[in-house]
Amino acid sequence: MSFTSLGLSDAIVRAVTEAGYTAPTPIQQQAIPAVLNGGDLLAGAQTGTGKTAGFTLPVLHRLSTDARGLALTNSTSPRPIRALILTPTRELAAQVEESVRVYGKYTKLNSTVIFGGVGINPQIKQLKHGVDILVATPGRLLDHMDQGTVKLEQIEILILDEADRMLDMGFIRDIRKVLAALPPKRQNLLFSATFSDEIKALADGLLDKPATIEVARRNSTVEIIAQKIHPVDRDKKHPMLSYLIKAHNWTQVLVFTRTKHGANKLVDQLGADGIGAMAIHGNKSQSARTRALSEFKDGTLQVLVATDIAARGIDIDQLPHVVNYDLPNVPEDYVHRIGRTGRAGATGEAVSLVCVDEHDMLKDIEKLIKQTLPREVIAGFEPDPTARAQPIQLRSGGPGHRNGPNRNGNKPRSNGNGQRSAGGGNASGNGGGNQAGRNASGNAPRGNGGNGPRSNAAGPRGNGNAPRAAAQHRSGGRGR
Repeated sequence: MSFTSLGLSDAIVRAVTEAGYTAPTPIQQQAIPAVLNGGDLLAGAQTGTGKTAGFTLPVLHRLSTDARGLALTNSTSPRPIRALILTPTRELAAQVEESVRVYGKYTKLNSTVIFGGVGINPQIKQLKHGVDILVATPGRLLDHMDQGTVKLEQIEILILDEADRMLDMGFIRDIRKVLAALPPKRQNLLFSATFSDEIKALADGLLDKPATIEVARRNSTVEIIAQKIHPVDRDKKHPMLSYLIKAHNWTQVLVFTRTKHGANKLVDQLGADGIGAMAIHGNKSQSARTRALSEFKDGTLQVLVATDIAARGIDIDQLPHVVNYDLPNVPEDYVHRIGRTGRAGATGEAVSLVCVDEHDMLKDIEKLIKQTLPREVIAGFEPDPTARAQPIQLRSGGPGHRNGPNRNGNKPRSNGNGQRSAGGGNASGNGGGNQAGRNASGNAPRGNGGNGPRSNAAGPRGNGNAPRAAAQHRSGGRGR
């Protein structure tokens, strides 16, 4: 099957072909005709399936081939926003908008992306001129709505991308505020890695007789990924990682840590061992973050150390190695983490360094993925059988405390009554937790594991440029 046979215009097929893709992925084969048909869509797909192209391609087709699209003389003439794409994080927003530009370059449509962590004035200027397709994170979009700098009255298509993660991160209130500002007559597309009860409830209230597509079973891990556990004492993790990288000559390794401080510390330790590494997390500047992603993608950086939320949307062809330096305290994040490798039929390896403190986390992960992961003790790094587990400092609210500041080290962003604090972030609920039922005290986010793919190698995924997303929270606002 070709992209042309799906009914896409010659201009879009030309751009897709130039990007090096000829065959649509399974979700693209199903989603593209459904979107072109004009009805609502509920689509479930795991990481690496090509879901972003599954909605960007038909949306570009619809907007560029109707009367309004054909009437455009060029891509710079003023116009109203006709399609709105909401994503949970800056990195994913930047990559989705990049896909829109890549695949729409031979149309007269234009697009822009807005997210927190960067100045709002350039975004205001762009929005004032007008764009056809707006990609946004919920918090920054609400900032613009509050200031009257974005007009959503003529939205024809709404896309909620990674809807499950937006709910997990406490964005349900933001989403509902956005929905209230949209025209009632529109096409709605909801994409989610899982169909939880919360997602089903959101879909029931949003979608009208939707087509339903699901191309991966719930919480499945990529079958081709070789998963392995290396038992090790907590103070031997860094030496073991250095040993594995050198002994196996790993040249491109994505390493996950639980905290920003842990990421910075590990980068310093690896550097002292002669291993080039950089960290990416919420406290990094935009320039540092962009540089790290760019160098890691082009292979000049050997190790990228990331927290869950910072790694959201990292999309790299044939990434061979993912290492869980720390296990995630949310089991689903393990699935998202290891989904960064083993793309498009390529082999991948996911290694987890597990100390006695993390045995309960490991049990939760194995229960979720319904398999027992193989253990391999490395000679010279045998764990002490008499070691006692210690509480894991997930957040600064106390050892193992899940209701304090979030596990990436940020201070609470809500006063517990669903109000936004001066420090930015989003209110997650009414004192007792957000509507996704995950966090208390209104904190967000819990962290996310990077299931933000645009495609695998069998379908479009963009031009491979590093995300332009920012890393720092904007003081006094909803910088997300």
